[in-house]
Amino acid sequence: MRNSRKQESSSSSSSSSNSSSEKLKPREDTPLLPGKTNNNPLSSQPKTFANVFIAVVGAGVLGLPYSFKRTGWLMGLLMIFSVAVLTYYCMLLLVHTRRKLDCFDNGLSKINSFGDVGFRVCGSVGRIVVDIMIILAQAGFCVGYLIFIANTMVNFFDESTILGLSAKGFFIWVCFPFQLGLSSIATLTHLAPLSIFADVIDLGAMGVVMVEDVIVFMTQMPEVRAFGGMSVFFYGMGVAVYAFEGIGMVLPLEAEAKDKDRFGNVLAWCMVFIALMYGSFGAFGYFAFGEETKDIITANFGAGVVSVLVQLGLCINLFFTFPLMMNPVFEIVERRFWGGEYCLWLRWLLVLVVSLVALFVPNFTDFLSLVGSSVCCGLGFVLPSLFHLLVFKDEMGWKQWCLDMVIMILGIVLGVSGTWYALVEIFSVKV
Repeated sequence: MRNSRKQESSSSSSSSSNSSSEKLKPREDTPLLPGKTNNNPLSSQPKTFANVFIAVVGAGVLGLPYSFKRTGWLMGLLMIFSVAVLTYYCMLLLVHTRRKLDCFDNGLSKINSFGDVGFRVCGSVGRIVVDIMIILAQAGFCVGYLIFIANTMVNFFDESTILGLSAKGFFIWVCFPFQLGLSSIATLTHLAPLSIFADVIDLGAMGVVMVEDVIVFMTQMPEVRAFGGMSVFFYGMGVAVYAFEGIGMVLPLEAEAKDKDRFGNVLAWCMVFIALMYGSFGAFGYFAFGEETKDIITANFGAGVVSVLVQLGLCINLFFTFPLMMNPVFEIVERRFWGGEYCLWLRWLLVLVVSLVALFVPNFTDFLSLVGSSVCCGLGFVLPSLFHLLVFKDEMGWKQWCLDMVIMILGIVLGVSGTWYALVEIFSVKV
C-alpha cells in the first residue's frame, strides 16, 4: 500500500513537472505577449496618448515631403487624413474583436497581441500570416532606418566611394557591428532608456526641420503643385500607410490602459494630432523646396550647424530605435525556431539579412512605399476587417458587413497596386 502510494505520488509529481515543463515551451496557442497581472500599474490617459504616439510615429515622416512632391500638396494632405481615419477605424475593429473573443471565455482568454487574435479566429494559419507580416513590416522599418542613416552620412562626406566600397555600403557596414551588440540585449526593459532618448531627439529634430522649412519658404517661395495625377496615387498611399503603421501595438496598449472605456477617445485624439503633424511636416517640406525636394527632407538643408545637428540627431534616433523595432522579429523567430528561448546567432543572422537588403535599395521613400503597400496594407486594413467580419458575422447588419468587405477589398487593391508601382520606382522599370 505504501509503495503504491509512493508510486502514485511520484507519478503525479513527475506528471506535474512534465506539465509544467510543457507550459514553459511555447505552443501555437501560447500568447506571444505575457498577460498583465493585477500588480502591474496601468496607464493613465496621458500616458496612453504618449504610448500610442510613440508606437505610430516613426521614420516614415521623413519621406512625406518627397511624397507630397510626387502627389501634390493637396492630394498628399487628403491621403494623410484619409489613411489616418481608416487606420483609426481598423484599430478599433481589432480592439472590438479582441473584446468579443474575451467574452467567449468569460474574460479568461489570453489574447494579448495581433497574432493571438489571428490564432483564435483562423487557427495556426492566422497566427502564421500575422507573424510573417509583422516580421516583414518590422524588418522593413529597420531597412529604412539603415538607408536613412547611410544616405545622410553620404551627404555629409560627399564621397562616392570609401575604402573601395560605395559610400552608402561603407556606412551600413560601419553600423553593422554596433547593431549586433544592441540587438544582443535580451530584454526590452534595458532598451527603454534608449527608446525615450530616441523619441525626445525625434520630436526636437522634427520641430527644428519644420521651422527651417518655413524660413526657407518665406525666402524662396518655389512653385508647387496641388495634384500630381492619378499615376502616383498608389505610390502616395503606400507612403502614407507606412507612416501610420502601428496597429501591431494597439492591443497591448489597450490592455495597459487604465480607463478602457475611453481608450477609443484617446486613440482618436492621438490620431488627429499625428495626422496634423504629418500633414504640416509634409506640406512645409514641399513648400520650402518645391521640385527640388529630395527623398529624405534633411538632405535639402545645407551644411549649417543647425542642419548638421538635426540630421545627426535623426540618425542617432534611428540608430537606437533599430533594436527596438527588431525585437518583435527576434521574439517571433525565436519562438518558431528556437523554442521561445534567447538565441544570439539567430538575432545576428537577422541583423545581417536586414543590412544586406538595405545595401540594394536605392531610394528611401520608394522603399517606404513598398513596405507600406505590400505589408502594412495587409496588417492595417485587410486582417482587422477580415477578423472582425468572421467574429461578428452572425450578429452584424448588412451595412457593417458591407463596410468590412469594402475595407478588405480596398486594402487588397492598395496592397497589390501599390507594391507594383513601388517596385517599378525602385527598379526604374518603364512600363
